[in-house]
Amino acid sequence: MNFTLQSESYGRITFPVNPQDYTVSVSHKNTVTNVIQKGDINLIGKTGLREVSLSSFFPAQDYAFGASIGDPVSIVEQIDSWRKSGSTCRIIIGRTLNMECTIEKFDWSEKDYTGDIYFTLELKEYNRIGLSKVATTSNMVDTISDVITTEKRETKEPETGGRKYTVKSGDSLWKIAKQFYGDGADYRKIWDANSDVLYNPDHIRIGQVLIIP
Repeated sequence: MNFTLQSESYGRITFPVNPQDYTVSVSHKNTVTNVIQKGDINLIGKTGLREVSLSSFFPAQDYAFGASIGDPVSIVEQIDSWRKSGSTCRIIIGRTLNMECTIEKFDWSEKDYTGDIYFTLELKEYNRIGLSKVATTSNMVDTISDVITTEKRETKEPETGGRKYTVKSGDSLWKIAKQFYGDGADYRKIWDANSDVLYNPDHIRIGQVLIIP
């Protein structure tokens, strides 16, 4: 299983030493209110954003369980520059998780004389929202789209070339890309070719017919 943090603008980092474990947490935004003669009631809300926490280290030299991918200090500076950039990144954990996110917290330290740098990353899911134009009596104003959990991508003509594939139970874009291209990291080819029906690479439906470019 690979742990990869990547940015469309700044490249990618595949962790040389996999974390021993990682945590994905999510809360539900329910609201408790008090009603006369009935007492407290729980109003079911929408799901919150997923949060991922993981810890590992960047080795300064090669180990049997993980080889150095460069100067640990430079790698730390690279991740910290992503945090400060105001841009999102994407965490990919094998076939388990592929999530656009923001870097909420990045702690690192040296523990011994080896030069290895130990770190903890806290990431939060990023949901894109679209802006639509609505008419008012005086002008046109931007409003937030009714659907806040999907990304409104640019409208383009549907792809006509390529093969077609019907989504089955247990499928993911990563798994489909692995089947057709031999590498799950090529999932973006399928996402881009089907951007008229796929707003989020994590959300595909059974029975959807996808174009495989």
